[in-house]
Amino acid sequence: MMRLAAVLALLIGALPANGLAATTSMRFLYPSFSGTWAVPWIAKEAGFLNAEGLDVELIRVGGSTRMVAALLGGSAPLIHAGAPAAFAASAAGSDVVIIAAIGSMSPFRLMARPEIKQPADLKGKKAGITTFGSTSDQMVRLALKHFGLEPNKDVALLPLGGQPEAFAAMQGGSVQVVPMSYPLYLSALKLGMRELIRFSDLGFEDVNGSVITTRSYLAQQRETAMRFMRAFVRGMHRYRTDKEFSKRVLAKYGKITDNELLEGTWQEYAPHLIKVPRPSLKAIQIFIDSNYKDKVPAPKPENFVDNSLVDQLERSGFIDSVYK
Repeated sequence: MMRLAAVLALLIGALPANGLAATTSMRFLYPSFSGTWAVPWIAKEAGFLNAEGLDVELIRVGGSTRMVAALLGGSAPLIHAGAPAAFAASAAGSDVVIIAAIGSMSPFRLMARPEIKQPADLKGKKAGITTFGSTSDQMVRLALKHFGLEPNKDVALLPLGGQPEAFAAMQGGSVQVVPMSYPLYLSALKLGMRELIRFSDLGFEDVNGSVITTRSYLAQQRETAMRFMRAFVRGMHRYRTDKEFSKRVLAKYGKITDNELLEGTWQEYAPHLIKVPRPSLKAIQIFIDSNYKDKVPAPKPENFVDNSLVDQLERSGFIDSVYK
């Protein structure tokens, strides 16, 4: 009987909430090619979004702060972006909110050109980031402070638009250090770039692969957001459990033919995807302690998230049904 209930939950979850309702068209923005942002690609290619009555156009926009601005400007109702950009927008008074995340472990490494032998060699050099206020900006600042260096004093921070653009700038020598994730991280290693630090080794949690929207959108289009989240959960499960399909999707969206890069990207992300995509409040508290320690009263982690969609999917048994 329990197995029958699980099957029914999965079948019901695979259907649009309004049965044979008309297809809803929407845009969904993501910042760059990285395993962090692969879940919507997989959900689209596997047909999970179509099964929910969603025709989703996936659009790359370099830089998380740019995407948050596009979200607030009405260009897209949902985005995949770095959490710090959402935190900043929310703290500034907007109704931006994080509704899901794929994990709590940072995928970034700080990569440097071969002439940088040790962190002290960064003094007087330039670091490439996507945009100010983005995850890469936050990661570089954390690393520099860890090394005893002052951002924008000892090391200049240059916004370059996206991780591929920052990678190209480091190749050309216009910047000496860039935070990178798979597959560009592995490409950088092959070019002789040096790994200075792995951010997950610093001992703090992260909000990885945030799904971001606005509270007003949730109020007006909650059922559409719920349909998207059902497809998203199924995409996460497919990412974790179907390596070859996931690698084909990564190859398509990243235009990659090197199997070593594809295998490395899948190994880096898929095993660490969380079953219930709830953002880490501990990670958000770390961000608050670092950026708002002088603000009175300090914001609470709960101010930046809305877990109601994920909570509903978990309570209804949908998430368990997907994994069974």
